[in-house]
Amino acid sequence: MPKTKYRVHKTFWERNPRLIRQATLAATFFATFALGGVIAAWTLACRPGQCPTVDELEHYRPRQTSKLYAADGKFIAELGLERRTLLPIAEIPPMLRDAFLVVEDKRFYRHHGIDWFTIPGAVIANLKTMSFSQGFSTITMQLAGNVFPERINRRERSGFSAVARKLREIKFARAIDSRLPKDQVLELYLNQIDLGNGAHGVETAAQRYFGKSARQLNLPEVATLAALPKAPGRYNPRRFPDRAIQRRNTVIEVMRQHGLVSDADASVAKAYPLRLANRAESGDVAPYYVEWIRQLLDQQFGAQLYEQGHKVYTTLDLELQSAAERALERQLRGIESERYGPYQHQTYEQYLAHAGSTDEADGRNSPYLQGAFVALDPRSGAVRALVGGRDFSDSKFNRAVQALRQPGSTFKPVVYAAAVQNRRPPTYILDDSPLSLPMVQGDTWGPQNYDMQFEGQIPMRRALYESRNVPAIRLGMELGEQTVVDMARRLGITTAIPLYPSIHIGAASVYPLEMVAAFSTFATLGTHARAMGITKVETAKGEVLWTPEPVRAPVLAPEEAWLMVDMMKDVVRRGSAAASVGTQFRIPSGGKTGTTNDGTDVWYIGYTSDLVAGVWIGLDRPDRIKANAQGGVLAAPAWTAFMTEVYRRKPAPPDWPRPAAIVTRTVDLLSNTLWTRDCPGIEATESFITGTEPTISCSLMPGMTVDTAAVPPRDSARADSAARRPPP
Repeated sequence: MPKTKYRVHKTFWERNPRLIRQATLAATFFATFALGGVIAAWTLACRPGQCPTVDELEHYRPRQTSKLYAADGKFIAELGLERRTLLPIAEIPPMLRDAFLVVEDKRFYRHHGIDWFTIPGAVIANLKTMSFSQGFSTITMQLAGNVFPERINRRERSGFSAVARKLREIKFARAIDSRLPKDQVLELYLNQIDLGNGAHGVETAAQRYFGKSARQLNLPEVATLAALPKAPGRYNPRRFPDRAIQRRNTVIEVMRQHGLVSDADASVAKAYPLRLANRAESGDVAPYYVEWIRQLLDQQFGAQLYEQGHKVYTTLDLELQSAAERALERQLRGIESERYGPYQHQTYEQYLAHAGSTDEADGRNSPYLQGAFVALDPRSGAVRALVGGRDFSDSKFNRAVQALRQPGSTFKPVVYAAAVQNRRPPTYILDDSPLSLPMVQGDTWGPQNYDMQFEGQIPMRRALYESRNVPAIRLGMELGEQTVVDMARRLGITTAIPLYPSIHIGAASVYPLEMVAAFSTFATLGTHARAMGITKVETAKGEVLWTPEPVRAPVLAPEEAWLMVDMMKDVVRRGSAAASVGTQFRIPSGGKTGTTNDGTDVWYIGYTSDLVAGVWIGLDRPDRIKANAQGGVLAAPAWTAFMTEVYRRKPAPPDWPRPAAIVTRTVDLLSNTLWTRDCPGIEATESFITGTEPTISCSLMPGMTVDTAAVPPRDSARADSAARRPPP
């Protein structure tokens, strides 16, 4: 039989030898190129000065924080770039160590700084998303970035900088692992990790969230802390308790799956409620006040403040601070809940419900209603309470100290104080009639009163307590803008005040802290006290470094200040704060409401003889708060609630004593003359500084006539505002 011939099929490799050679050469070239790129990147990533050394880590000592104490000596807070209390690894409970390890780095004790098993999964995930959304950082790598953030910035997540950062992490982590024991690395990590809310390290976080040491934490509390490194802002238990519980339970489940806790313990822990310490217990007290003090200290001591552990004694009264926070927040929520009428803006609760995962919003422009509150001792300027916003973790912008806002009619006492000092009595007749003033742009400015009406000739006292705009403008123009500005400066206002007539009704912006402190002059019968928050700074060993002295200066004579107090008492008794203050707060007090153009800012600043307090409410991006916004309606109730609580705990202060230079006369209010039986005007008993009282009776005034339609002084709940048109 003939042989059968079989056709032999050549393989692809045999059919295309040239192509294979070319592909092999290309692959070799690209592999060599890639390897060279990696070597170059590795070299550049850690060129001199770019990578820290293990020697630096071995000698690394976290900065010591300065401690703040309240006026009564109670601890308030720590001041430092990072708040941290160190805890040796032997004192960190095994359960806490296990929780962080199982979530952050399961193979920590088995790898050498880099867990190569996790890299392929991370690379694939990042290729799918075309981003660096998933990392493969071990605890050792995280430590490198946490300790040396300037050279290993863990926020770099795009481009070559992210690759270089990752290479630096890898190189440094390998070096750490070759030199330091695993327990030492873990100890450094657990004392360094950022756990949100200003806490670094497990001990500080345990104190700030739960008010106890990390040594005392139970399983759900341990899991809550271990849940935070993934996204400290997103899972902050104070801001987002529901998210925190969900993430905590995920950690507990992972611990159960790895046999670190029993099924029964895991079930109980998942059902455990989130119980956070109150702010006083956790050292999270008065954050805006603390930040204000930090800024003052930073100006005085610089970096020394964050490194040498000073003791700082402040003027803060913890009870007054708590009362101020409650009063302000209650009032803001009342406005948002439409207790005072329709409210169209986003509320704080709505904002929280839709907040993202960032640590804070645009600090100066939060979308919800904001407020500020300041209370101080007028005799020394010691700030007893300061609230700069609703949520420090969301917005660190301090509205009490940093915000420039128009004061509206709370500025009018500056004008009237200048008038009293220039010998105008409370019966001085002012003109409340239409006014038209030329503006720089060439058109005219026609200021209006809040009620869009004019009252004609009225006494100065009534113009103040009814907060009439046009009489205040005419009075300021009569005195001269420079005279009013000079008075504002003596009252401690440092911001720019242009020489325009609109300043007389509060068109120039001020800092709330300075505006409130200005009223100390009235409360003390003439002496202004600059706001102060620090009484003494010591070293850790008790050596006194700094003792700031109160800054006080006479501004008004006692009789001048007493007359101003007497007129501002009428704001409370029958003026724009009568309904919200006068009918509810019986201790002698004076004050002034304020509402700015179109209701964008509302104020109330009031005082007794031993306490001045002021409230500001508004939106960060100036906008009408609501229709018919009024300081006497929206801001003053917070002041009343605060003062009522304060004087429920302490004795009521005395009324202001009348100086000897004050005399009283029975006068005709419509003519500023002495009253006689045949006067056709309005009889009243009025106070005067000796020498300013009227000496002529109305019967001796030639041609004396009175408009029978004139409106007598009356109680008024009218709010005060700046004119409807913008200032020139």
